[in-house]
Amino acid sequence: MDFDALLFSRLQFAFTIGFHIIFPAFTIGLASFLAVLEGLWLYTKKPVFRNLYLFWIKIFALSFGMGVVSGVVMSYQFGTNWSEFSSQVGSVIGPLLAYEVLTAFFLEASFLGVMLFGWKKVGPKLHFFATCMVAIGTLFSAFWILSANSWMQTPQGFDFAEDGTMFATSFVDVIFNPSLPSRFAHMVLAAFLTTAMVVAGASAFALLMKRAKPESLAALRMAILMMAIVAPIQVLAGHESGKVAHEYQPAKVAAMEGWWETKSQQPTLLFGWPDEKAETTHAQLGIPGMGSWFVAGDSNAELKGLKAFPKEDRPPVWITFWAFRIMVGMGLAMVGLGLWGAFVWITKRLERATLYQKALVLAAPSGFIAVLAGWISAEVGRQPFVVYGVLRTADAVSPVAAGAVGLSLLVFMVVYAIVFSAGALYILRLMSKGPDTEEPPPKDTSEPPGSPLGTGVKSATEKGA
Repeated sequence: MDFDALLFSRLQFAFTIGFHIIFPAFTIGLASFLAVLEGLWLYTKKPVFRNLYLFWIKIFALSFGMGVVSGVVMSYQFGTNWSEFSSQVGSVIGPLLAYEVLTAFFLEASFLGVMLFGWKKVGPKLHFFATCMVAIGTLFSAFWILSANSWMQTPQGFDFAEDGTMFATSFVDVIFNPSLPSRFAHMVLAAFLTTAMVVAGASAFALLMKRAKPESLAALRMAILMMAIVAPIQVLAGHESGKVAHEYQPAKVAAMEGWWETKSQQPTLLFGWPDEKAETTHAQLGIPGMGSWFVAGDSNAELKGLKAFPKEDRPPVWITFWAFRIMVGMGLAMVGLGLWGAFVWITKRLERATLYQKALVLAAPSGFIAVLAGWISAEVGRQPFVVYGVLRTADAVSPVAAGAVGLSLLVFMVVYAIVFSAGALYILRLMSKGPDTEEPPPKDTSEPPGSPLGTGVKSATEKGA
């Protein structure tokens, strides 16, 4: 392994986007959850939904802010570390990122202030509209980012100029590339499940601590409903995404599955130890023919193994193989927890099901783990290309010194460890308190009048949070 500018640039981008992605994955689902809570409060007038809204909006504000900061830092690397990539494909994906700013970010920025600080300053219907607009804005943002990333996975609708740079021949084809529908659905469902797991874990913890029982039970039921319905759908969406990946990126799927030989009746490996030097997967434990059936719909279908591709075109197998299994494992765990929760709910034992509640507390980070593992399997599995089959990662890096990139990576690691650890601990502290069960307090002059952030934030700040 050569510690050159390419490796350090890849590590830096992986580090910064790894921190960034956990916040949008949470806030996309949380914004929609807040819209549902406020809509239920307006419809039923039950204080439990208002109290839940005022509790979770504090966590949304902090998570949204950290997501914006980490996203801005990450985007600078296109110019500093990946200038060749920017010059080669900037005219293709640049407009997509601009559309994300013009639609999603402007929409969120326009209504976020009303959502956070207008609880008692605007009418309830206008405030609900603002919450819905922020939720829609997060979905727009996911669409444009996934469109750009999916084009890098399955590029189409472009051509090369005389100087070798790429330009779009059809932005419709660029935007709606073959992998966008399945990957967008997969990501949005992942965001909803990530939020559901956090809400379920926080609510279960509050019940174990005997705090805010009406609010915690209501939130837990909503989270269980989301898990029970969305988790199985997510399995189907992931399966469809895998079929598209096999059609356009067969080497990635072969690495995910640990297939080396081209043969019919490819297995689904439950366990194995890929060995790139020996070109085999040791200690295989799998189901014969299941891989061919999952990918091609025919257990006898012949599918390519990694040996069918030149060594220089193969992705790193070990990382891709295990990241894929972690993602699938977390997904199946969510399916199980959703079904378990539905059973406990139907049998009217949810409030006293302490074993299930403890399991939810432990499983609260599972959505984040699944998102990170899924991103790693998708992005590492795309290597050695940054635009699959068109532009190699090694040809996209900036002509900078390895030492400069390595130093900036070290600075990022130190600053992120301090700033985002503090933010995460503050969020966990707010979650541990649970929602308020009484009427919101009168106006506090230390906070914006009518702000839902006024409850609980001041006291936590005064204690040095």
